[in-house]
Amino acid sequence: MSESNAAPGLRLARPDDEPFLLTMLFYAAHADTEPGAHPEHLLTQPALSRYVVGFGRPGDLGVVAEGTNGPTGAAWLRLLTGEERGYGWIDDAIPELAIATAPALIGRGLGTRMLRELIEHARGHYPAMSLSVRQDNPARRLYLRLGFSPVKEVTNRVGGISDTMILRFDGRGTAAG
Repeated sequence: MSESNAAPGLRLARPDDEPFLLTMLFYAAHADTEPGAHPEHLLTQPALSRYVVGFGRPGDLGVVAEGTNGPTGAAWLRLLTGEERGYGWIDDAIPELAIATAPALIGRGLGTRMLRELIEHARGHYPAMSLSVRQDNPARRLYLRLGFSPVKEVTNRVGGISDTMILRFDGRGTAAG
Protein backbone atom coordinates (compact mmCIF):
# COMPACT_ATOMS: atom_id res chain seq x y z
CA MET A 1 0.00 0.00 0.00
CA SER A 2 1.43 3.42 -0.90
CA GLU A 3 1.96 6.05 1.78
CA SER A 4 -0.70 8.28 0.24
CA ASN A 5 -3.29 5.52 0.79
CA ALA A 6 -2.02 4.19 4.12
CA ALA A 7 -3.52 5.48 7.34
CA PRO A 8 -0.56 6.85 9.29
CA GLY A 9 -0.14 5.74 12.88
CA LEU A 10 -0.05 8.32 15.65
CA ARG A 11 2.57 8.61 18.37
CA LEU A 12 3.53 11.19 20.96
CA ALA A 13 5.93 13.87 19.76
CA ARG A 14 9.50 13.76 21.05
CA PRO A 15 12.24 16.41 21.31
CA ASP A 16 13.98 14.89 18.27
CA ASP A 17 10.87 15.73 16.21
CA GLU A 18 11.79 19.43 16.37
CA PRO A 19 13.06 19.63 12.73
CA PHE A 20 9.86 17.98 11.50
CA LEU A 21 7.72 20.28 13.66
CA LEU A 22 9.52 23.21 12.05
CA THR A 23 8.52 21.89 8.63
CA MET A 24 4.92 21.45 9.77
CA LEU A 25 4.93 24.99 11.20
CA PHE A 26 6.15 26.19 7.80
CA TYR A 27 2.95 24.79 6.28
CA ALA A 28 0.69 25.83 9.18
CA ALA A 29 1.88 29.45 8.92
CA HIS A 30 1.42 29.37 5.12
CA ALA A 31 5.06 30.39 4.82
CA ASP A 32 5.40 27.96 1.91
CA THR A 33 3.54 30.54 -0.21
CA GLU A 34 6.29 33.15 0.27
CA PRO A 35 8.87 33.37 -2.56
CA GLY A 36 12.11 31.52 -1.77
CA ALA A 37 10.90 30.44 1.64
CA HIS A 38 12.06 27.25 3.35
CA PRO A 39 11.35 25.88 6.85
CA GLU A 40 14.71 26.98 8.29
CA HIS A 41 13.79 30.57 7.43
CA LEU A 42 11.26 30.42 10.30
CA LEU A 43 14.19 30.22 12.74
CA THR A 44 14.87 33.90 11.97
CA GLN A 45 11.29 34.83 12.89
CA PRO A 46 10.83 34.73 16.67
CA ALA A 47 7.04 35.14 16.37
CA LEU A 48 6.94 31.75 14.61
CA SER A 49 10.04 29.91 15.86
CA ARG A 50 8.78 30.14 19.46
CA TYR A 51 6.25 27.43 18.60
CA VAL A 52 9.00 24.89 17.91
CA VAL A 53 12.51 25.76 19.15
CA GLY A 54 13.44 23.61 22.14
CA PHE A 55 10.42 21.34 21.79
CA GLY A 56 10.17 18.96 24.73
CA ARG A 57 10.28 21.52 27.49
CA PRO A 58 7.75 21.31 30.37
CA GLY A 59 4.23 21.93 29.10
CA ASP A 60 4.91 20.75 25.53
CA LEU A 61 2.65 18.02 24.23
CA GLY A 62 2.15 16.73 20.72
CA VAL A 63 1.27 13.91 18.40
CA VAL A 64 3.00 12.98 15.17
CA ALA A 65 1.44 11.01 12.34
CA GLU A 66 3.91 8.41 11.12
CA GLY A 67 3.54 7.00 7.60
CA THR A 68 5.54 4.23 5.95
CA ASN A 69 8.19 6.72 4.80
CA GLY A 70 8.34 8.85 7.95
CA PRO A 71 6.30 11.58 9.61
CA THR A 72 3.37 13.02 7.65
CA GLY A 73 1.76 15.46 10.08
CA ALA A 74 1.85 16.83 13.60
CA ALA A 75 -0.34 18.60 16.13
CA TRP A 76 1.28 20.07 19.20
CA LEU A 77 0.69 22.34 22.17
CA ARG A 78 3.04 24.78 23.79
CA LEU A 79 2.62 27.09 26.77
CA LEU A 80 3.74 30.50 25.55
CA THR A 81 3.85 33.18 28.24
CA GLY A 82 5.25 36.64 28.82
CA GLU A 83 7.34 37.86 25.90
CA GLU A 84 6.80 34.50 24.20
CA ARG A 85 3.04 34.94 23.87
CA GLY A 86 1.92 33.67 20.50
CA TYR A 87 -0.82 34.48 18.06
CA GLY A 88 -3.41 32.38 19.88
CA TRP A 89 -2.54 33.45 23.43
CA ILE A 90 -5.48 33.69 25.82
CA ASP A 91 -3.99 32.90 29.24
CA ASP A 92 -0.63 31.75 30.61
CA ALA A 93 -2.16 28.41 31.71
CA ILE A 94 -3.63 27.64 28.27
CA PRO A 95 -1.29 26.14 25.66
CA GLU A 96 -1.46 27.18 22.01
CA LEU A 97 -2.05 24.68 19.25
CA ALA A 98 -0.08 24.28 16.03
CA ILE A 99 -1.12 21.64 13.50
CA ALA A 100 -0.30 20.70 9.91
CA THR A 101 -0.15 17.75 7.56
CA ALA A 102 2.03 17.14 4.56
CA PRO A 103 0.40 19.04 1.66
CA ALA A 104 -0.35 15.81 -0.25
CA LEU A 105 -2.48 14.57 2.69
CA ILE A 106 -4.66 17.64 3.23
CA GLY A 107 -8.35 16.81 3.21
CA ARG A 108 -7.97 13.12 4.06
CA GLY A 109 -8.94 13.28 7.73
CA LEU A 110 -5.43 13.18 9.16
CA GLY A 111 -5.77 16.58 10.83
CA THR A 112 -8.98 15.45 12.51
CA ARG A 113 -7.34 12.23 13.77
CA MET A 114 -4.31 14.08 15.12
CA LEU A 115 -6.35 16.79 16.79
CA ARG A 116 -8.76 14.31 18.43
CA GLU A 117 -5.77 12.36 19.79
CA LEU A 118 -4.09 15.51 21.08
CA ILE A 119 -7.31 16.66 22.75
CA GLU A 120 -7.52 13.34 24.60
CA HIS A 121 -3.92 13.67 25.81
CA ALA A 122 -4.41 17.33 26.80
CA ARG A 123 -7.65 16.77 28.74
CA GLY A 124 -6.84 16.75 32.45
CA HIS A 125 -3.50 18.52 31.95
CA TYR A 126 -4.79 21.94 30.91
CA PRO A 127 -8.01 23.90 31.43
CA ALA A 128 -8.23 24.53 27.68
CA MET A 129 -6.24 24.88 24.46
CA SER A 130 -6.20 27.84 22.10
CA LEU A 131 -5.20 28.66 18.55
CA SER A 132 -5.15 31.35 15.93
CA VAL A 133 -6.55 30.60 12.48
CA ARG A 134 -7.09 32.75 9.43
CA GLN A 135 -10.81 33.22 8.88
CA ASP A 136 -10.53 31.96 5.30
CA ASN A 137 -8.58 28.82 6.28
CA PRO A 138 -10.66 25.68 5.63
CA ALA A 139 -9.21 24.18 8.86
CA ARG A 140 -11.37 26.66 10.78
CA ARG A 141 -14.34 24.35 10.11
CA LEU A 142 -12.46 21.46 11.76
CA TYR A 143 -11.84 23.54 14.88
CA LEU A 144 -15.50 24.55 15.10
CA ARG A 145 -16.60 20.94 14.56
CA LEU A 146 -14.38 19.75 17.43
CA GLY A 147 -15.73 22.35 19.85
CA PHE A 148 -13.43 25.35 19.55
CA SER A 149 -15.16 28.72 19.95
CA PRO A 150 -13.95 32.06 18.55
CA VAL A 151 -13.14 34.58 21.29
CA LYS A 152 -11.62 37.48 19.34
CA GLU A 153 -10.58 38.67 15.90
CA VAL A 154 -7.04 39.88 15.29
CA THR A 155 -5.07 41.25 12.37
CA ASN A 156 -2.59 38.53 11.44
CA ARG A 157 1.05 38.84 10.38
CA VAL A 158 0.13 39.27 6.69
CA GLY A 159 -2.59 41.85 7.29
CA GLY A 160 -5.62 39.54 7.10
CA ILE A 161 -8.09 38.67 9.82
CA SER A 162 -7.63 35.66 12.09
CA ASP A 163 -9.74 34.28 14.89
CA THR A 164 -8.34 33.38 18.27
CA MET A 165 -10.26 30.28 19.34
CA ILE A 166 -10.49 28.22 22.52
CA LEU A 167 -11.48 24.68 23.41
CA ARG A 168 -12.25 24.44 27.13
CA PHE A 169 -11.83 21.31 29.22
CA ASP A 170 -12.94 22.90 32.51
CA GLY A 171 -16.71 22.59 32.20
CA ARG A 172 -17.31 26.07 30.74
CA GLY A 173 -17.39 24.59 27.26
CA THR A 174 -17.24 21.21 25.66
CA ALA A 175 -14.45 19.26 24.08
CA ALA A 176 -15.81 17.05 21.33
CA GLY A 177 -14.49 13.53 21.64
